[in-house]
Amino acid sequence: MPQDVTQLLAEWRNGDQAALDQLMPLVYDELHRLAKRYLSHERRNHTLQPTALVNEAYLRLAGQQQIEWQSRAHFFGIAAQVMRHLLVDHARARQFAKRGGGAQQITLDEVSAVQPEAAVDILALNEALDRLADFDKRKARIVELRYFGGLGTDETAEVLGLSAITIKREWLKAKAWLYHEMSK
Repeated sequence: MPQDVTQLLAEWRNGDQAALDQLMPLVYDELHRLAKRYLSHERRNHTLQPTALVNEAYLRLAGQQQIEWQSRAHFFGIAAQVMRHLLVDHARARQFAKRGGGAQQITLDEVSAVQPEAAVDILALNEALDRLADFDKRKARIVELRYFGGLGTDETAEVLGLSAITIKREWLKAKAWLYHEMSK
């Protein structure tokens, strides 16, 4: 199936709209699983449902025909970025509606090295990732792919063209940095 996804991505990039129609059923379940995972850390009465998050991500991804898709893992890496931005936009809109109060809470189970169940404001996480990207784009991208994209070590290594051991080492450093940043 990864080969099918990669082939369909290439065909879609080359202008074959039918390839996009064939691609979505192959990736929909995985996208829905990712969306469900993200939203499981949200408050119970969250207004954004997994299906809506996937649909919004799909609409944004469908407009990305010009991307040089490399593989299935690359596609899910981009999907992770899109979902992250959608969640941040949703959090900002909600925070704006409440005039700056009541920011969304998520559980940052993988990023928090010492307190696995610490609740974290998604806007604060986004800002911390942006600060991390200011001086180390690779570590920020690894966090985005691993945490938001749900990619494993090997898939992240494939997307970034690095070795798995480098991903593991950078992941540990990034988690420690984020934990320190978000504990301030």
